[in-house]
Amino acid sequence: MPISPKDLVQQFFQLVRSGKQPDAAHDLMAEQVLAHQMTAENETTVHRTPANYADHVREMLAAYGAFQLEVQELLAQENHVYVRWKQTGTHIGEVDGYAPTGHTIIEIASAVYRVENERIVEYWIQIDREGIRRQLEQNASL
Repeated sequence: MPISPKDLVQQFFQLVRSGKQPDAAHDLMAEQVLAHQMTAENETTVHRTPANYADHVREMLAAYGAFQLEVQELLAQENHVYVRWKQTGTHIGEVDGYAPTGHTIIEIASAVYRVENERIVEYWIQIDREGIRRQLEQNASL
């Protein structure tokens, strides 16, 4: 039975993005995924593979430990799925030049995923990087 785009993205968050099973990316992502990322009003597009996305999740685990991921909103329309989430972790590894502080770091982000043939093929993501930077800066001065 085919899986809906909404269910596929839910699985992606429950298994991969949560850090519980990063290698499940091989089952949920296409071999090449276009990742459109907004950074300070500049959009960049990178090509992601399931393997390098799994590595990216492992980097987050190294930086923030076994973080908590709370999906706050999930909406689907045809093959596009919007997700807004809150990630809470403990700063245990170097992040953007900031040495580990052991303090809580909260990331707020959202993305729209495009699904084709039961795989994520493209996404547009926005992360409150300024909020993360301010938390890192504040914790470094404590």
